[in-house]
Amino acid sequence: MQYKATSAEDYISQVPQERQNTLKRLRKTIVDNLPKGFEEGIQYGMIGYYVPHSIYPDGYHCTPETPLPFMSFASQKNSVNLYHSGIYAKKELHDWFGNEYPKYCSRKLDMGKSCIRFKNLDEIPFDLIAELTGKEFTKKEISPIRNVYPSMSQIQLKENIHNIRTIP
Repeated sequence: MQYKATSAEDYISQVPQERQNTLKRLRKTIVDNLPKGFEEGIQYGMIGYYVPHSIYPDGYHCTPETPLPFMSFASQKNSVNLYHSGIYAKKELHDWFGNEYPKYCSRKLDMGKSCIRFKNLDEIPFDLIAELTGKEFTKKEISPIRNVYPSMSQIQLKENIHNIRTIP
């Protein structure tokens, strides 16, 4: 589902009431564990966290003036989805997450290339997400992440990137 939000708070206020506490907790889990220096804002119509130009000046490969997307989450029709480009770019991280997941959740892992879908909000493994979020990436490791996301036109980017703030 698409929301016309200008901030993370605005996004969460627009989702169905029964999902708001889950999204607030997911956001807090990410913000509390994300390595310093990332930025938060609305990107691609979701709450996103990205690598600022001060850390990775090359930005996103299709639109270098756009900060490099790293992690995001969204409330979809049938699930809450978490997107982590490191899971796509680093096979070791993908394998690690797949191996750890059963230790935290009894449900089968529903994961695409960089998308993890949680259909039962009561079984989101927040502790595992905290650990995933806290994994550090060197500048060299960030480079392959540039190719994870599909290109967007300049107009789409201007519509989808709002209120960037640095995570303290």
